[in-house]
Amino acid sequence: MRIHLHIGPQDIGGGRLQAQLDLHREALKAQGVLLPGTLGGRNHTRLYMAVTDPDHVDPLRFNRGFIPAAKQKKLREMLAQSLAADVAREKPQAMILTALQLGSSLCRVSELERLRDLLAPLSEDIRIIAHVDDPARALARTYAAQVMEGRAVPLTREIALARSGAPWWQAALDGAPAPDPAGGQFLETQGAPFWLDYTALVDFWQGTFGTGSVTLRPYDEARFHGEALADELVQSFGLGAPLGRAEPDPVLPQPPAAWLARSRQMNELLLKVLEHRARILPRTLWHSFLDEIRIDGAPIAAGSLAAISARFAAANAALRETQPALTAETFVPDAPLPDWQEADPEFGYRASQYLLTFMGRLDKASHVETKGKAADLAAAEREAERPEHPEDDGLSETARRILPPLAQEKFAHLRTTAYAPHDRIGTVAEDKVLPPYAAVPPRVLPEGSTGTVIVGCMKNEAPYIVEWVAYHRAIGVDNFLIYTNDCTDGTDEILGRLQEMGVVQHRNNDDWKGKSPQQHALNLSLKEPLVKTADWLLHIDVDEFVNVRCGNGTLADFFTAVPEATNVAMTWRLFGHSGVTRLEDRFVIEQFDRCAPKFCPKPHTVWGFKTMFRNIGAYSKLSCHRPNKLEEDKRDQVLWVNGSGRDMTKEAIDNGWRSSTRSIGYDLLQLNHYALRSAESFLVKRQRGRALHVDRSIGLNYWIRMDWDDARDITIQRNLPRLQAEYDRLMADKTLAALHRTGLEWHRAKADELHGMAEFQELYQQALEIKLNGVERAAYALALDLES
Repeated sequence: MRIHLHIGPQDIGGGRLQAQLDLHREALKAQGVLLPGTLGGRNHTRLYMAVTDPDHVDPLRFNRGFIPAAKQKKLREMLAQSLAADVAREKPQAMILTALQLGSSLCRVSELERLRDLLAPLSEDIRIIAHVDDPARALARTYAAQVMEGRAVPLTREIALARSGAPWWQAALDGAPAPDPAGGQFLETQGAPFWLDYTALVDFWQGTFGTGSVTLRPYDEARFHGEALADELVQSFGLGAPLGRAEPDPVLPQPPAAWLARSRQMNELLLKVLEHRARILPRTLWHSFLDEIRIDGAPIAAGSLAAISARFAAANAALRETQPALTAETFVPDAPLPDWQEADPEFGYRASQYLLTFMGRLDKASHVETKGKAADLAAAEREAERPEHPEDDGLSETARRILPPLAQEKFAHLRTTAYAPHDRIGTVAEDKVLPPYAAVPPRVLPEGSTGTVIVGCMKNEAPYIVEWVAYHRAIGVDNFLIYTNDCTDGTDEILGRLQEMGVVQHRNNDDWKGKSPQQHALNLSLKEPLVKTADWLLHIDVDEFVNVRCGNGTLADFFTAVPEATNVAMTWRLFGHSGVTRLEDRFVIEQFDRCAPKFCPKPHTVWGFKTMFRNIGAYSKLSCHRPNKLEEDKRDQVLWVNGSGRDMTKEAIDNGWRSSTRSIGYDLLQLNHYALRSAESFLVKRQRGRALHVDRSIGLNYWIRMDWDDARDITIQRNLPRLQAEYDRLMADKTLAALHRTGLEWHRAKADELHGMAEFQELYQQALEIKLNGVERAAYALALDLES
């Protein structure tokens, strides 16, 4: 097996290349090429973080929880296990590893040796690939990126270094600050880019990986952002054939020079604030500060850095003799201009004035950030004084047994961050027993209105339909349009009878076309009179219950609380199996009350939302989670709110289907999502797949993602009396009641059948043995996301 190790460097087209590799993972696999998912998403940052020297703490290690050498060592051990397992499982002919930071950050022989030692057990055939550009153009992009990350030194440093005649690589490293993570001092951010000396870069890497191991390839902006990128992938990684068409992608403009001037001057002051180590500034807030002082204008002209091109002209010409992929055009510089001078920040800008307005937020965020990183920073200081020592990893015995290495890595990081799940938000006392809601008679709708309409899609949901319909009628839903496909358990018959009773409208969707039966149904629904004349529309599934938590718990109460809203993001609350194993004929909302904590930003599935929206024609397409394709002439009429009634229009108006830390809210309304129900219900669901994702099975991974039990929420149970009354009214129809019993028995028989099959019985037992806390479950799900 050959390992193709792509080392960037950063800001030379690597992100575009990585995006294409990620998009075509299956095509790579078909050619016998492995692109591991355990090292990071597109950019294999974990590989990079695992091999830097312990005292070389870079921004990634600092921000992702790998400051102490002990944690970094554990990360490296986990990666070694994961890579070995991937190679053993896939048996690839080649493997591609790509981390842009490798080329632009690793600068010590010990780091390359550590990287080689990590990869050597997998293969001794390791080929290094780097893309290069005219050094002035590369520096212009790199400087802009560094400033946006906190660089405070102007470009006059690099111009002076170029004219000094000093060896660039060593002089750049000698002039870099010593790493001081808490003080914002990182080689990668504050140092001159040593790697612009491409000759030294080749010598450095070949010194560890062998003569001829490094291939330099030219970066051509038009090629990388056009269809020719498909050919570049073939040539860079020795592929047998193109992976597929590369869609053209626009080149993003570089930051304006005036904004960079403002930002660099702000960085100078921020570093002075941090140098006393009394504060730590989170990177997200640092970025926010710089965004707030943005100003438009032209970017830095690479021609103003002509001294950099001239410094390396002879050496780069010589490189073409040993690097045949490089051409005469590779290093052609932009037309020379007068030396770079920092742009005018304009409008009388004074960084100190802005800093005064930022200090309140800085102090508040610093308090939280310091608490999260204090232990790691202290551990790193202790390690500098004495050898590494083992620390408690915080995992439960179950988690230690079942979490794979990547999940354990994610746990070690997640539990120290502000993203760790907890239940300390919101105003609703969710486990308090309160009086039941009062029954509300059905509305008399005005002429020409179908009121509030649910559009739903189902497949083999017979035991759950009547409860779901009765519940939503009880809280104020007026009409239902239900599509079904490929049902064998009596679902069609139950919905057919409900249609005969005037309760729902049912459409058979067996002849669906396209990527999913659900989207096909939603496309058809927009042509239905029931939908066209609706006041409010929502698309939810039969395992989702709208839980109104204000007033008398009806939709009318919620609409009164948000009178101006046109779109409501109903964020999921994921309910686990709550210890219920058998498939019982009892209300779902009564059986299951254990759920995810309210604050759970990771993994992304926990805060997914479905949308309830006014039917004002603002959007032309209905998708699974939300309406899409906003009509521009309606933009000013749209107001999105979250489940607490707060405006989130800016975040959601154009796209997105999950809440964020800015937009999460459950105080007035949430969407209870009972994805598993009982353990036996999960078995049946696993056997049939899902309505939307017909090409994906539901296994243990799905259980782990969905079986949340950290919190208890019984707020929806205030609806039980009026649900029971409406349920009884519907089930008084003997035909419907018989169809319900038949469907229930079908599911029970299917569960018994699956218990008798070794594969499913093993899944059932494994699922019930898994007991994870919220941080462990979130970490496992995050690892699964990276591996899938």
